[in-house]
Amino acid sequence: MKAQLGITDALASCHTATVAGYVIEGHVPAGDITRLLAERPDALGLSVPDMPIGSPGMQMGDNTEPFTTLLIQPDGSSEMFAHHG
Repeated sequence: MKAQLGITDALASCHTATVAGYVIEGHVPAGDITRLLAERPDALGLSVPDMPIGSPGMQMGDNTEPFTTLLIQPDGSSEMFAHHG
């Protein structure tokens, strides 16, 4: 499913979903999804690769690490959409 949606190994994480024609890969914050749907960029979707500590669903008390939500371009490349932490 990931490959069919355009998710490369570098962008992959544990969970894959689709919403309003976009793919959401990994532990993407709800606010980033809301922004994606409001802005409607020409993109495949969003990804938070791996499972960074402190991302939604990966909370471990006060232990967090910075992470970046990536905007997946139609050609499979990506760029920073949001930075957290």
